[in-house]
Amino acid sequence: MNSIIEASQARRAAPAPAAGPQTLHLLQPQERARWDAFVRACPDATFFHLSGWQRVIEASFGIKTWFYYVQQDGQIQGVLPLAQIKSRLFGHSLGAMPFCVYGGVAAIDDGARRLLDEAADKLARELGVGHLEYRGMQRAHPDDPSWHTKELYVTFRKEISGDDEANLNAIPRKQRAMVRKGIKLGLKGVVEDNVDRMFEAYANSVLRLGTPVFPKKYFALLQQVFGDECEVRSIYTSDDRLVASVLSFYWRDEVVPYYGGGMDLAREVAGNDFMYWNLMQAASARGCRIFDYGRSKLGTGAYDFKKNWGFTATPLPYEYKLYGADQLPDNNPLNPKYQLFIKMWKKLPLPVANFLGPYIVRNLG
Repeated sequence: MNSIIEASQARRAAPAPAAGPQTLHLLQPQERARWDAFVRACPDATFFHLSGWQRVIEASFGIKTWFYYVQQDGQIQGVLPLAQIKSRLFGHSLGAMPFCVYGGVAAIDDGARRLLDEAADKLARELGVGHLEYRGMQRAHPDDPSWHTKELYVTFRKEISGDDEANLNAIPRKQRAMVRKGIKLGLKGVVEDNVDRMFEAYANSVLRLGTPVFPKKYFALLQQVFGDECEVRSIYTSDDRLVASVLSFYWRDEVVPYYGGGMDLAREVAGNDFMYWNLMQAASARGCRIFDYGRSKLGTGAYDFKKNWGFTATPLPYEYKLYGADQLPDNNPLNPKYQLFIKMWKKLPLPVANFLGPYIVRNLG
């Protein structure tokens, strides 16, 4: 008996086995479940770190991706999804991630972060890119002079409650009046099982802005790959005319309206205001407590619209590391060199814009 007790005490006193080395890997299809399990548990991770983005981006745009992860003793410690954009017009870049508003390294360990940064740096050099971009909510390398940032984008995030009346009263008076207008006119929200009406509203809207349209198959893939975490919600009049539509992501306790647009009718009936209110109601009932209005560029109409809803702008300090380029990228509609293109694009017939748009937008990211 004493020998058993002594053996048990000896086992308890023995030091824990030393941790194994951290190793770098590329995501394989059979590993997507464990990748996503890590992402869902990691505080630094966002919806845009999920493995489904690899399939969506590669299948929609033919873009090459590298989804790196670091593991130790069989457990993932950090992830970094990357994709390459190569265009004669818009430059050559490696980013985390194109078509996503948030990105960069998501890790639970500093050693994993270093390995992932080193992997990105090595890949950027091998590809000969102009720059490497991380789209984080905070700067990941504030003390490293080789990483640059600039003021261009902000995000709008706000807490919501489970009480519709409280959420409505939190909207500033003038914008609240627009929401009430939509309610009085009998507008209604419908969750769609396809992207047809959403694409119709979106394509009409971006043409008015002079922006190339994403391919319809991109939205269909988002809905297919992300399932219940991707919702398409359309707004109709009482006689079933399409007013507006929005594709949103649900993530943890957040809702992220991501792509949307309105028909010409939307201006007459306050359709966009009602649409976001209708989404806020549904998200609140679903248990969401953060409404992420998403990214906007400073000085744009979208920026002003979101501010008018009482949301506070939070800067997005995207980071850039230059390689072949000698200046930070400036691929945005506010760049004066794109103004003539935007004016011409607005004049295109909708079917022509819908045909040409996907060939251009794949290079913007």
